[in-house]
Amino acid sequence: MKRITVFVYGTLSYVASLATFLYLAGFIGNFGVPKSMDSPADGPWQTALLIDLGLLLVFALQHSVMARPAFKRLLTRVIPPAAERSTYVMASNLAMMLLFWKWKPLGGTVWDVQNSVGASALYAGYAFGWALLLLATFVINHFDLFGLRQIWLNLQGRPQSALVFRTPWLYRMVRHPLYIGWITLFWSTPVMTVTHLFFAVVTTLYIFVAIRLEERDLMASHPEYIDYRRQVPMIVPGLPRHVVVSKPAQSGDRRVLEPVADFDRA
Repeated sequence: MKRITVFVYGTLSYVASLATFLYLAGFIGNFGVPKSMDSPADGPWQTALLIDLGLLLVFALQHSVMARPAFKRLLTRVIPPAAERSTYVMASNLAMMLLFWKWKPLGGTVWDVQNSVGASALYAGYAFGWALLLLATFVINHFDLFGLRQIWLNLQGRPQSALVFRTPWLYRMVRHPLYIGWITLFWSTPVMTVTHLFFAVVTTLYIFVAIRLEERDLMASHPEYIDYRRQVPMIVPGLPRHVVVSKPAQSGDRRVLEPVADFDRA
């Protein structure tokens, strides 16, 4: 019964994440949702700024604190280890839902692209960011990233095995294609409001902080990540790197990139 409960919980967490991401696409893109990022401003902009900053801080702390190994060890003392990733995903959903609910637009416009070609290119960039984001999750392990692999192994009574460190094709070009997807969709808009600019700046800064935390954990758990980090650029493809020749891998060993956190586990 306990295994079934964990499986149902993890499945609901995944379904909730799909709904949350669909809403997020409309929220940032200002379409198809009752309240979007650039809904009409309501109240003083100073109050709205503080509320929005607080909401983004809650989201950032949830993502980064819950992704750390020390917190995971603490959490798995009170919940089954198979449910740890699903709990992270569910907490991310709740943090995002809180942001949707309490977000306060600031008003004002930074740029408004009227040219149809330019606007179409920015809309295409927005779609590309989402497509890259989704593709990157499957290139690594979409089902592990969202906790489904863990709850399935648990349902079958099999042990929770760690994934091998490897570098699929996207991860041989840059270390964090997931983050490229996020940054691209944050900034690709034909109408950049003050609200959207604030959101894009804060979330982009958070991504670079998250990368430092994530890579510290990766180097601790996967020593081969140190050489990988020296050879592959972080965000911008094609940047020259100082190549370091690694020691020969053991027989049967494969190099793979397994990210650590949410949108962060990469």
